[in-house]
Amino acid sequence: MSFRELHPNIKLRLGVGFVQRLLGIMLMPLMVIHLAALYGAATAGALTLAVAVAGIACNFLGGHLADVHGRKPLMVAGEIGATLTFGLLALANSPWWQSGAATFVLFLLNTCLASAATPAADAMMIDVSTQENRTLVYTINYWSINMAFTLGALIGGFFYGDHFALLLTAAAALSAATTLVTWWWIAESAPQYAKAQAAGVPAMLRGYLAVSRDRVFLRLMVAATLTRAVEVQIGYYIAVRLSDEFPEQALTGLERWFPAVDGVAMLGILRAVNTALVVVFALFAGSMFRRLSDRVRLYAGLVVFTAGYMVLAVSNSGWILIAAAVLMTLGEIANVPVKQALLADLVDPAARTKYLAAYGLNARVGLLVGSLCVSVGAFVSPVGMSLLYGAFGLGAILVYRSLLPLREARRSAAEQNDTDTDTEAAADTEAAEAARPAAAPAQNGATS
Repeated sequence: MSFRELHPNIKLRLGVGFVQRLLGIMLMPLMVIHLAALYGAATAGALTLAVAVAGIACNFLGGHLADVHGRKPLMVAGEIGATLTFGLLALANSPWWQSGAATFVLFLLNTCLASAATPAADAMMIDVSTQENRTLVYTINYWSINMAFTLGALIGGFFYGDHFALLLTAAAALSAATTLVTWWWIAESAPQYAKAQAAGVPAMLRGYLAVSRDRVFLRLMVAATLTRAVEVQIGYYIAVRLSDEFPEQALTGLERWFPAVDGVAMLGILRAVNTALVVVFALFAGSMFRRLSDRVRLYAGLVVFTAGYMVLAVSNSGWILIAAAVLMTLGEIANVPVKQALLADLVDPAARTKYLAAYGLNARVGLLVGSLCVSVGAFVSPVGMSLLYGAFGLGAILVYRSLLPLREARRSAAEQNDTDTDTEAAADTEAAEAARPAAAPAQNGATS
């Protein structure tokens, strides 16, 4: 299976998603910085928190609406909303009009509309992919996310100072282009039985209550949260530890470019290594791991990924830290697409966007655990924190170990159903064929 063989919706959605993430990563930090400059850090923090909470609520609302009305209406509404809000944000920060209140309200609306459309877009990727090509689809998507992160951060950082309104104008133009692509070329993909669900708030609450009672999904959430809790450590405990404990040192062989690095510089190098390796190697993950089954790829990837973070928690040697960053990145490239494909295979197709909206909570819970680990690290040694990461990784592996056989069982059941359907169809055809000779003499007799 190659990229050219994928469903047109997938190819278009990957392109649109890249633009959306590029704009989000480019502008989200700048909006926070801008609000801080207007109202002060404390007020900006409160306003940003309000935006985040509203985004979560709209994510759940969008998950319900996309199951009721289909994927495309939510996606088109999100793109139109992004175009209008980015355009008005550019106007509210232009030489002709400066309004902090309008900036906040438009930022809030932009986030709400984008969050409401996200579950629909994610569900569409599953709707039109197959069990055979989902790992490829999510590998490309994973690469796209990291490429957008790299370019968005660079563009935003270089152009924010004197060109904020220009960035917002460009964002509006790009959003207008993605609106046209979504409107004209992306086809509706929601199953008809999924769209035939009841509307209204009570129905939405019942739907999410059913999701919360799905034990298979809850296991997926636990495993994803455990791996996310490890992944965010580079921005939490590990960042703090390197800043406090890493001795300034020269990296042998790189003295010309880095005469000496401290903990903060080392953290930047580790992040750069991670991003560069993902951008370079993620698209080749299929050929790199083609001989490995999903089971081996998932387990080995999680082991290597966790081991890399365990080393980052304890080492103060620059090259050992870089080697650990390489390890954890390779593990990440190996396991992330398999985890996403596993999620796609195990959620109920009739309520797919609700499941994906709820699944997004694992990232926020992981960030909460990351924050708590900073406090825990004040009382626990680096070795203790390293062992805690190991426990998180082991827990995730054990949970996924219980889920992989379930996916295989469901696949076998689906194949058996297809076989039974084909057998019944063949039997009906044979019966029809057998009935024809008997019917012919009767007709001839009647004629004579």
